[in-house]
Amino acid sequence: MPMALESWLTKVRSAMSSRAPPSPKKTSVAILAFEVASLMSKILHMWRAIGDAAVARLRHETINLDGVRKIVSDDDDFLLGLACAELVDALRAASDSVAALAARCADPCLSDFRDAFLEFADTGRDRHLWAAASWKEMDTRAHKMYKQVASTAALRKAMEQLAEAEHGLRKLLQCGNGGGCHRRSLSASKISVAAEQQQLIFSKKQEVKHLKQTSLWGCTFDAVVASLAPAAFTTLARIKLVFGAGQEQRHPPLYRSLTLSSAVHPSVDAQSPPPLARKSMSMEELLFDQSFASKRGGFFEDSSSALTPPPGTLGAAALAPRYAGLVISIERMARSPRLVGPDERDELYGMLTASVRGQLRARLRGAVPTADPGLAGQWRAALAGILEWLAPMAHATMRWQAERSFEERNAAADATARFGGGNVLLLLQTLHFADREKVEAAVAELLVGLNYVWRFEKEMSCRALFAVHRQLEETAGTCRGNANGTVSSCRRPADQKSTVPRARC
Repeated sequence: MPMALESWLTKVRSAMSSRAPPSPKKTSVAILAFEVASLMSKILHMWRAIGDAAVARLRHETINLDGVRKIVSDDDDFLLGLACAELVDALRAASDSVAALAARCADPCLSDFRDAFLEFADTGRDRHLWAAASWKEMDTRAHKMYKQVASTAALRKAMEQLAEAEHGLRKLLQCGNGGGCHRRSLSASKISVAAEQQQLIFSKKQEVKHLKQTSLWGCTFDAVVASLAPAAFTTLARIKLVFGAGQEQRHPPLYRSLTLSSAVHPSVDAQSPPPLARKSMSMEELLFDQSFASKRGGFFEDSSSALTPPPGTLGAAALAPRYAGLVISIERMARSPRLVGPDERDELYGMLTASVRGQLRARLRGAVPTADPGLAGQWRAALAGILEWLAPMAHATMRWQAERSFEERNAAADATARFGGGNVLLLLQTLHFADREKVEAAVAELLVGLNYVWRFEKEMSCRALFAVHRQLEETAGTCRGNANGTVSSCRRPADQKSTVPRARC
């Protein structure tokens, strides 16, 4: 075959192969690697959130917080059910993203992820045996996934640094070509800087190329789903084991036995709850235990409905963020009531709801009590006692809202906000499920106490200012000295006015 013809055929084959659609098996996630890393990070942090240490902290610390017990519920089963429902709902959202990736897989088993996951959730049947055979195996998988997430994060950073370096070089060269600068501005020193910048760009390109090969960027959809599917299945199995999810609850959805007075003042007769019973069920027994099948409907539907705040809660009235901001403002004013001015008081009053304003008017109606240091001290102690358990829930509410908004705005970022950094912030720690009447009673108590302490501090300041004014007035009306050094008093004439201004309160 002539050499020219062979070369021409080679070019034709190359062109035909380039025009042919890529094989699904060889399609990599490419730019979607950052989305995949975010999704993988969420599942991994959920896995950490149901580890032995995290569950023990939830059982013995989180659900026993004073604020949770006073204004959310004092029923262990209900509180643990809320924690379980939130984790399950987060896992359901993550599984939807995994299913979207699975739809682009070439392997039909991986494409079947959605149906298989729902079946596993409802019946416990694992048709593809994706759940890990042991928790140790899942930990090994998690370690590998953490490395992939870290490598993808490094790729993202390297790509951003490369873009910045290229932008800097273009700006430098434009300046040297008359783009707003003198033509002779590209001196020898700038040429040297440009050469260093080019070397940095070359180095960053090599780093990016290497990271694309070692991170999730170069992984196929099949490889990515093959890692995410077992993690999702094993995490769900662990949630069912830890919380006994899917079984009938022993108590009504919301069990409340706290009165309004006990919401404001701590109860001294509160008993410690019994320790959480540990289950020694093996993985094989867990996967095929039909008792985990939902008896009331779909597994995820039941968990989603459990997160709906019942009537009478701040979440049902969509007032949790508003009351959180109100409590935080009161906390700030209670630290320095003397510095609270009229504008701050007006702003605080504008934040009140009609029901709280009514309670406040009823409490403040009548004669104003005189300034009493003892009573002021009692009110300060009462304010500190209420804020000790209410303020953390207010801050948790604002943090939960901020983290949720951050995840919605930054889908491609590493989702370490809600399930990262050690302690997990759960919805039950916020004001979302708090009883509205109890919160309003506590807020009204805070406002009455803050009002008295503010008036007391103001009166004490006025008294101190008046005492200084009187001392200055006496000093201004007295003249000292005579010829032999004796002290004599010399009063002002009656028609002479004092130049010392009078104190105003």
